[in-house]
Amino acid sequence: MQARQITTYAVHSRAITEETVLPVTLEADEPRHLESGVINLYPDIRYQEIEGFGGALTDTVGYLYSKMTPECKRQFLEAYFGENGQHYRFLRMHIDSCDYSLDEYQAVADPVADPDFATFTLARDRKYMLPMLKDAMAMTAQPFSVLLSPWSPPRQWKTPPARPRNDASVYGGLPGFRQEIDYDHPSRCNGGSLKKEHYGDWARYLVKYVQAYLDEGVPVTMLSLQNESIAATEWDSCVWTAAQQKEFLRDHLYPAFEAAGLAGRVGLYIWDHNKERAVEYPREIIDETTCKMLEGIAFHWYSGDHFEALRIAHELFPDMKLMSSECCALHPPGQTSVFAALFGGGPSVAEVDYRDAAAYAHDMIGNLNNGMNRWIDWNLCVDQNGGPRHVASGFGAPVCANEDGTWRKLLTFDYIGHFSRHILPGARRIAFSRCDDRVDVTAARNPDGSVAVVLLNRGEADLSYALRLEGKVIRVSVPAHTLSTLCLPEA
Repeated sequence: MQARQITTYAVHSRAITEETVLPVTLEADEPRHLESGVINLYPDIRYQEIEGFGGALTDTVGYLYSKMTPECKRQFLEAYFGENGQHYRFLRMHIDSCDYSLDEYQAVADPVADPDFATFTLARDRKYMLPMLKDAMAMTAQPFSVLLSPWSPPRQWKTPPARPRNDASVYGGLPGFRQEIDYDHPSRCNGGSLKKEHYGDWARYLVKYVQAYLDEGVPVTMLSLQNESIAATEWDSCVWTAAQQKEFLRDHLYPAFEAAGLAGRVGLYIWDHNKERAVEYPREIIDETTCKMLEGIAFHWYSGDHFEALRIAHELFPDMKLMSSECCALHPPGQTSVFAALFGGGPSVAEVDYRDAAAYAHDMIGNLNNGMNRWIDWNLCVDQNGGPRHVASGFGAPVCANEDGTWRKLLTFDYIGHFSRHILPGARRIAFSRCDDRVDVTAARNPDGSVAVVLLNRGEADLSYALRLEGKVIRVSVPAHTLSTLCLPEA
């Protein structure tokens, strides 16, 4: 059993190594000698299908892409979608503006004055997002699958914002960043809710948007009902209770999808918010009727691990796909934190880059081990300030677009590749057991029979293990502060 081990180092020098790991010669009494320091793999015990990985193509990403030089554009697309790149197959795109848009906009400027949507236009989408998407589709033969997510219905259909109750630490809010809020008039931003009398209108609007994208040749296969369903953020947002979302789904959106021939063609996802309520919110929505209308539950990572929530959700709703639909570092690239950018100090940029990458790997492993089927990152790239966007501050991404039209990868990009490049679409997670909790482990069997094992060592000590598969053993080293992927031949 010969294996290929790819290891990414981060702390002292950023480097990626690849080596061949050979099997060890075992004595007849191997079980007695190998009772300690072992990670066991069971490729015949299989769990959920892992359908692939991806990221978000926002207005911001499309704009930054438009500023790249032609050669940098090609390299950027190759890095994410090419045969030797990240193998991304899922893309998340927003319906109308979101926080990562350069400005606020709606496909129908005033749906009250135009209830038949005669003025509907994708002109804003065609400015930045659609050109990049079509470039990506043209350079790769692999099929894309697009998730559309709304951040807010048109402001004319909403109630005025209520005073937010969010935990600012989750969303990166800081004193002095929050803009003055008008609590007397409806807005795309700062929350508010969709008025009940416009539930049917909003369903028609979503259907029209999905159909318009399909007419553009965009392979839309998924729609989430609302980004961050209970968040009243200072950017585009809309608050839904579970009861409201259930009513909207059951009585308006799904019937509109059926009438338009979209039911079964475009899967519907609920929640699309932080993992800590990935059980309770769906439990209020999913019943014998609505379960047939839904494809899955989407979730974000901003409130901590909550891997158990995914396991419980999978146990309660085994037919629902579990999709991580957003995650990012809550500070700009190249800056240790929003605080450090303002006031200076804090850990080094290299240390923060490592922490971000290790957090990504830890989250991806925990999600996979508890039932996740699909993983979609947030922005494919941002600029050095974490933008541009139409609200203050900015967050991270695996790629930073430079002012001169070039771009650079952050360590997070390399860490994501340990999963997306080696756990292929259609893989099945397999069982394993480990002797200790000093490394995070996940393993999957690819459609071609090969096995990928990902090992994350976030500790200070170099470690080594005996990896045992069907009676064969290889010795693997897992240095401190590294992420390794072991690629084993058919098993």
